Amino acid sequence: SLSTRNCPCKMSQLPPKSPLAPPVSESTNSRVESVDNLSMDSFWLEVENIKQSAEAEQEECSLADVKTQEEGEAEAEWLQDAGLSDLLGDSASENDNIVLLSTLTKTQAAAVQRRLDTYSRSRRRKNKHHVRDVRDIFGVGSSEETAAEKEQSRPDQLWHDLQTSNVQKQTKDYSCTLRNPGKEEVFSMDVAYSEQAAVLLKGSFLSESRRLKDGNALTKFKILKGRLGVTRIGDLSAQDMKKIPTLALIELTALCDVLGFELKRNKTAKPKTTEKRLFGVPLNSLLENDQKLLPNTKVPLLLQALLSCLEKRGLETEGILRVSGSQTRIKSLEQKLEREFYTGLFRWDEVHQNDVSGLLKRFIRELPAPLLTAEYLPAFAAVQNIPDLKQRLQALNLLILILPEPNRNTLKALLEFLSKVVSRENNNKMNLWNVSTVMAPNLFMHKGLPNKIPEGKEKQLAEGAADVVRMMIHYQDLLWTVSSFLVAQVRKLNESNSKRYQFCDKRIKNLLRKIHVDKDKAEKNQAEPSKIVKVHASLLLKDSLEVHLNNTTRVADVLRQFQKNLCQNGWNIVNTVNLLKCNNSTECTNLLLYEVGGNIGEHCLDPDTYLLDLYHINPHAEWIIKQNPSYPRMF
Repeated sequence: SLSTRNCPCKMSQLPPKSPLAPPVSESTNSRVESVDNLSMDSFWLEVENIKQSAEAEQEECSLADVKTQEEGEAEAEWLQDAGLSDLLGDSASENDNIVLLSTLTKTQAAAVQRRLDTYSRSRRRKNKHHVRDVRDIFGVGSSEETAAEKEQSRPDQLWHDLQTSNVQKQTKDYSCTLRNPGKEEVFSMDVAYSEQAAVLLKGSFLSESRRLKDGNALTKFKILKGRLGVTRIGDLSAQDMKKIPTLALIELTALCDVLGFELKRNKTAKPKTTEKRLFGVPLNSLLENDQKLLPNTKVPLLLQALLSCLEKRGLETEGILRVSGSQTRIKSLEQKLEREFYTGLFRWDEVHQNDVSGLLKRFIRELPAPLLTAEYLPAFAAVQNIPDLKQRLQALNLLILILPEPNRNTLKALLEFLSKVVSRENNNKMNLWNVSTVMAPNLFMHKGLPNKIPEGKEKQLAEGAADVVRMMIHYQDLLWTVSSFLVAQVRKLNESNSKRYQFCDKRIKNLLRKIHVDKDKAEKNQAEPSKIVKVHASLLLKDSLEVHLNNTTRVADVLRQFQKNLCQNGWNIVNTVNLLKCNNSTECTNLLLYEVGGNIGEHCLDPDTYLLDLYHINPHAEWIIKQNPSYPRMF
């Protein structure tokens, strides 16, 4: 049995007796193959270090257990988090929550239907007040409970049970695999991931025969740019980004349903209060304090300082992150930082780099809630069980979009630093797998959450956690993208708020039919071959730019035309202080084109966006040229 004698936290429940990885199995189902002689040594050593640190301080390691939910509770919480709380009432009201239904794809609508169906049955079984029948909304003809419904009504299993059963069922290999050596694979974001998965299920998954731990051998993906370009996190206004987590949750649930995986979420617990100012303080509280000093701070100042110190003096240090600093010195430094950090008196140049890396990992572990959030930590861990690499990345992309903004920004800052560590592998001897195995325990183990790891599955789950961290580091550019289908749903939500659909018949089938009819009308209107529009640059010029659009006009073309007119026609320039000049021309990279208004709040456009296509989708928007805020990082 697993040892829990020394400390009640989950860290002590992993094999405590040896920091070395268990022997690698030669089975084809093993999570790791010894093709590159890499092991999990760093992972278990890090676990041992964390355990010793916790025991030395005699920490109380159980903040709150995840309570077993009654049937229907999880579904009710999901519907609320998905912005569909009105469906829990006796009658639907025509408000913003119901409008959301009009944007759903078929697989997304099916995911909503399953949860509402389970919730409705559970309420009827408890003999509560009348609950609206799911068929009132989704148009299901039969009143009898099907075998599939009965199957869905079983109590939810814990995520680790799901992991165990799926590992037993699958015979394919689950890690990043070199499927097309030397070639890039297309990563499409135009069609909902769940719809793509449904199409794939009609065929068969790609065979993945082996695992490779060489970072250079990971499959390369290229985002397939549609006519509307690619939208990165940060390109949308805050108002529109607030709509993304809800849509991403519905899509992630639909994807898991199609793949046959349960999306298990923990109930969030209220963190304990602390008198500290830095370590063990919630991210929101840290940012509130930091923003009093530096407005618009998006990543805690302490984390910025730790990363900056390591980037300046630690990237070349052999074994950085892996080699543990002195626990005594690290604890002393933590106390000193609590006293002196905000005074500016703390001397970073006097701190050993291994101690700084220890402080970094300690900061992440000491957060009252996991950086990946208590609610979705099991979902991040369960990503490892999805057979296809592309679908694993799709799930990770959606999970990152679901994260609260402070967590997402902090995670991005951390991953960018870890990527820099990997880039100096020749000097610091820390390759992608080494970094991933060291950081995985700090991200996936948390003293505030219960740990129920099936006996004999420690190695498998540890390797899976490290693999997820590796994917987040290696594919972070792809993961920090807002899929085109989600942007399209945001547009639909905004349109519905301005011209409400008449929900006389509240059946999803009719709503979807109306959406498709509207889409057909829009496609007919897109036959216009050209258009003359005005592009504004009020902060730079008093005049607007008249642009003739055709099927080949891109954002980059407009910016070049703007630069040309700016330099050659002697336009009345309002402010040239920050405009970069080079050989009498303005640098293109310093200017951006924004789409503002209509069915979007504000949208920074990809240089490869075809503007006539965009005009047809959002004819009432203004186009405004602005200076690039020039952010090297997200803070």
